[in-house]
This record gives sequence, structure tokens and C-alpha cells, in this order.
Amino acid sequence: MNILILGGGGREHSLAWAVLQNPKCDRLVVAPGNAGIAAIAECANLDINDGGVVATFVEEECIDFVIVGPEAPLAAGVADRLRDAGVLVFGPSQAAAQLEASKAFTKAICDAANAPTAAYGHFTDAAAAKAYVTEQGAPIVVKADGLAAGKGVIIAETVAQAHAAIDDMFGGAFGGAGAEVVIEEFMQGEEASFFVLCDGTDVLPIGTAQDHKRVGEGDTGPNTGGMGAYSPAPVLTDDIAERALEEIIRPTMAEMAARGMPYQGVLYAGLMIENGAPRLVEYNVRFGDPECQVLMMRLGAQALDLMHAAAEGRLNTAQVNWAEDHAITVVMAAEGYPGDYAKGAVINGLDTLPATGSQMVFHAGTSARDGKITASGGRVLNVTARGASLHEAADSAYAMIDAIDFPGGFCRRDIGWRALD
Repeated sequence: MNILILGGGGREHSLAWAVLQNPKCDRLVVAPGNAGIAAIAECANLDINDGGVVATFVEEECIDFVIVGPEAPLAAGVADRLRDAGVLVFGPSQAAAQLEASKAFTKAICDAANAPTAAYGHFTDAAAAKAYVTEQGAPIVVKADGLAAGKGVIIAETVAQAHAAIDDMFGGAFGGAGAEVVIEEFMQGEEASFFVLCDGTDVLPIGTAQDHKRVGEGDTGPNTGGMGAYSPAPVLTDDIAERALEEIIRPTMAEMAARGMPYQGVLYAGLMIENGAPRLVEYNVRFGDPECQVLMMRLGAQALDLMHAAAEGRLNTAQVNWAEDHAITVVMAAEGYPGDYAKGAVINGLDTLPATGSQMVFHAGTSARDGKITASGGRVLNVTARGASLHEAADSAYAMIDAIDFPGGFCRRDIGWRALD
């Protein structure tokens, strides 16, 4: 198969790495890619949010299968445009992608499906939102309704903080994503990520993970796009995963189908688990980043077969073959992230590191300049390792980090602390 992956971050580097392990891949193109991806696959400079541009490229390059990495092209309807052109694509329709693109839409789906989630209110003006917060009290969670690159969620410890977050959102701090706001009950418990593939009819669990959103060790400081992750997540036991499937995910899929928008692609359910009971925090309509990196490290070549089966509606015949292992990824970020950060630092030492099925550095925000790798994003590298235990995987990943010369780069040294403790 000739395969196109849309995206250019660490998630897409790990997807490309896994796809290339499979002999069914004859040619791989990634658009736009990054410096790390360019070392293993062709890269193409495309506007991946323009379905017409992508469809033309697919036709000209004889692409057989498209894997959509980020949420923005899905929300823009790129998968629909490709399907209209007769192209096999992995990723939900624009209508189904509302499960991530609109938090209010997801809440309405959960209400209709009787799926357990946080109590909430949906608001289009600041005064009503503030009145709701004042009535409910704090802590409370304020969310921009639309896509905000993983940063449109504020956990307010006080009513005053919540009011300030509401002002920021309606004031344009998150662009159009904050034109509407969802305010939720603050849920107690431990959060974990559950990933399933869907083909419009069937659902296939493919793994669990737990990520670290806060920038500082001990889960302190502001939220980020993710500072690291590990898989599997011990808190998501088989029994709890089965409850999540039966009480949350399958009812959601049934409701989506009943509304004429059957879901096909990967569905990432963020769950809050308390006393063995899962509740939905949010849905994402793509692989998490950096959770994808640990999942791909553990799945390897079979990831392509599973995504292909989902796209063709064959999940009822598919099976996941897990090794009894663990994987961890640690994000190396640029100084200042998640605020204003420095760009252009030259990164040395990457060429001395292993690139195997148990140790990989996935590039997230890098560029190649004059034969050197430079930092071009906030999250720059995803240092990833597998091991027979999480301790072994973590030791391996941090040993690789210690061999990287990245001036101004930093990472958390406690990724996986819940499971390691």
C-alpha cells in the first residue's frame, strides 16, 4: 500500500515508525512531517486542513490509504472530502468529530446515552456563566467549547479564578474556541486514557495509558499538551475497562449511529476513576499525544493492520496481540513552555542513540537546518522506551535523555510516578 499520514508531531512520527514496521507498507508519505520523520519517510508540504488539496495530492501520488493524525483536519471535514473521492481513510467524519470539536455536543450525547460524566452547564455569555459558578462554588472546571490545542481547560480552585477564566475565554484568549463555554463539576479520582478503534458498528479496545498534563514534577504548574505518558495504566483494570465500554463508549457509539453519524477511527476516552467507577472527562477523536507514542511502541507493525481493518469495517475479525510489557515516553520541551518558549537551539547527541523496537526518540517540534537538528516547537522530543517492567522502561528512557545535548531543554523526572510508587 501507498500510505499518507497527515500531521507533523511526535504522534505522527510514532505512527510512521509503526506503519513502516509492516511489510504491507510499500511507500509512506507524511505531510508536513518534521526533521525526525524526514529521516524515515517522504515528507510533503501540504495544507492538511484543506480537503481539496489533500485529495488532489492523494490522486496524483496514487495513495491507497490515508491516516489522519491531528484533530483539526477531522474537524475541518478532510476525511469526508477524501471519502467522497473514493479514498480509504482512517478518521471520523466532520459530524462525528464534534465529539472533540464541541464539548457541549459531547455532553448532549452523554445525556442521551446515559453515559456517566460530570454535571455541567453550557453558556454563551459571561454573566450567566459566572452566576452558575457562584451558585456551584469551587473547585470547578471551565472549558472552552471548541478546539484549543489541548489548553482550553482551566481547573479553578476558587470562584474568583473561575470568573477570571470565563472572562479570558469570552475575551478571546482561546480564539473562536472560547465563544461558548462549558462549566463542569470538579471530579475526584484518578484520570486515565482508554483507546478503542471503531468502524461505525464494532468497537475494539487497543490499550490504556496515563499521561502527565502539568508542566512541573509532582503534577504542579500549568497544564500543557502533555509532558509524558506510560502504558498500560494500572488504574484502568480489566473490570473498569469493561465498565467503561458498556456504560460509556458503546452507548455513545450507538447514539452517534442513531443520529446518522456513525463513528469510524480511533476514539480516545479520558476517564476519571473513583472507587472502581469510571466517568467520562472528555472524548478525543484522534490518538493522544504523547499517549500515541507509548501505544505505537507496544503495538508495532500490527497498528497498520488494525487501523486498516477499522477503515474497511472489519473490526469484528480483528484482534490485538499484546506483549506483557510496558512503555514510557518523556517529553523534552523548550525553555519557557507552555508559555513563550525559545526556538532554534541546536540539539546534539541524537545520532548516538539507539533506534530500535524498544528505544526510540520521536520528534515532535524539530527542524533540520544546515545538517543540524534544531528545536522549533514547545514540545520538542519524545524519548520513548519499552521494558519488561515500567521501572526498566523508565530507566532506559532517562538514560537516553541524559545522552542528549539540548541547551535550554527540560523534562519532568517523575513520569510514571503513580505506577512506579
